[in-house]
Amino acid sequence: MMSRIKLTVSLVLGAVLLLSSCKQESQKVMQPIKIKFRKDGDLKVYEARTDSVKAQFSIEIADDEYERQRGLMDRKSMENDQGMLFIFPNNNLRSFYMKSTYIPLDIIYIGSDKTIVSFQKNTKPLDESSLPSNVPAQYVFEINGGLSDQLDIKVGDSIDYKVN
Repeated sequence: MMSRIKLTVSLVLGAVLLLSSCKQESQKVMQPIKIKFRKDGDLKVYEARTDSVKAQFSIEIADDEYERQRGLMDRKSMENDQGMLFIFPNNNLRSFYMKSTYIPLDIIYIGSDKTIVSFQKNTKPLDESSLPSNVPAQYVFEINGGLSDQLDIKVGDSIDYKVN
């Protein structure tokens, strides 16, 4: 009888040890991925009345579905002379949001004639509220929040861009 108890206790202890060793997981520290700016081209903003250059940016282009969905998500910073240009196949009402976007942005909506038609300025990082164009736009240009006011970029100004 005593040997049965010892055997049972041994089996239970062995099972406990085996199960506890299976649960041990290696503690891996996940490093955040740093997404680097990819220069795809250059963009200039022109003053509406004089056609003089107001600002010039290095741009990353988002022209397919995946890139447009991803946008500037998970970026922690962007230089003031950089921006992302979203190119859509048609002129339509647009709406963006700031899901997983850590940088406050100025979202500049641009019509098919490359004229600025509306803004969403100084957007709140990580906010999933809709930020609509309110008028049709074919292009959307994102720059650091507050920069459009600093550079005096307004509705009616126009853009032109060149791809590398």
